Amino acid sequence: MTLDTKKNAFIKLGKFLSQFKEGNCSKDETVFGNDLFFEKFIDLIQLSQSHNGWYTPEQVYFSIDSWAKALTEENLTKWLSEYDFSAVKPKNIALILAGNIPLVGFHDFLSVLLSGHNVLVKTSSNDQHLLPFLANYLIAAESDLKNKITFVEGKLENFDAVIATGSNNTARYFEYYFKDKPSIIRKNRNSIAVLNGEETKEQLLALGEDIFRYFGLGCRNVSKLFVPKGYSFDSFFEGIFEYQDVIHYEKYANNYDYNKAVFLMSNFKLLDNGFLTIKEDSSYSSPITSVFYEYYETIEDLQKRLNDESQQIQCIVSNNLVKNSIEFGTTQKPNLWDYADNIDTVSFLLTV
Repeated sequence: MTLDTKKNAFIKLGKFLSQFKEGNCSKDETVFGNDLFFEKFIDLIQLSQSHNGWYTPEQVYFSIDSWAKALTEENLTKWLSEYDFSAVKPKNIALILAGNIPLVGFHDFLSVLLSGHNVLVKTSSNDQHLLPFLANYLIAAESDLKNKITFVEGKLENFDAVIATGSNNTARYFEYYFKDKPSIIRKNRNSIAVLNGEETKEQLLALGEDIFRYFGLGCRNVSKLFVPKGYSFDSFFEGIFEYQDVIHYEKYANNYDYNKAVFLMSNFKLLDNGFLTIKEDSSYSSPITSVFYEYYETIEDLQKRLNDESQQIQCIVSNNLVKNSIEFGTTQKPNLWDYADNIDTVSFLLTV
């Protein structure tokens, strides 16, 4: 298969996905495969929450829309133009996927196939349906992909390299188990926001998107704030107030009540607005429904710390206060060339 052939299959998928938006699924008769896949995909989206309680239609539609916007000819060409695929000899690449947010492993899946390799996918028990559905669409769009995509239920075997995503604990197991194979092993990372008190209401509202999208379950969700000494959180709480309805979702509310109770029983000092608790803490990883914060003396000192602890950080949001930060509201809208953990997946695949 040529690169263009595979790329065109994903462009067709992007056009297919572009039809699905929350409250407005509009069937385009010119889109390939609608007769077979359109209604079934709507049914799957509605059923996703029964498979994983965090996969509400709103969150699944957001993920689908994000991939629809990414899988355009312009984006794929811009991304892939940086690489030379001419010397690739197809290998079997195993993917061990997470399931914290919908389609979280799709970028690895996309990268393996476009790099010219075969993919062996072990899905998370929390996300076993969406990716196989999209794989079936791709195979319908380009039949030769059938021999390049395998979903594995049992033990992974006969693979040449592996990309595995998990917690810090499972990463130690992965590192031992796959020590003789080329690998990318992804561990826990968290995203942060650096504030200085000069943020606009619009920026703080967008920060709410970074915190609450996918209920805060993604590594790109902001789980910690760095603020200057004397910072007042009033404007922060005002900015995120529009996300108050998150507390009406039962799973989120249960976690909010539980984690707040644990904090209070431990006599921790909390700030609380009724749907989010914030707590001063040096850790980057806060429990769901909470965000940690920490004071900084100077931006220069903070920059040095962030550089030293970069292996724990996925994204940094700020108003250009620190290096390599991104705009408020964009953490869950990465480009194809924004790699998890800053590890270039395609470059890795070209060396396998």
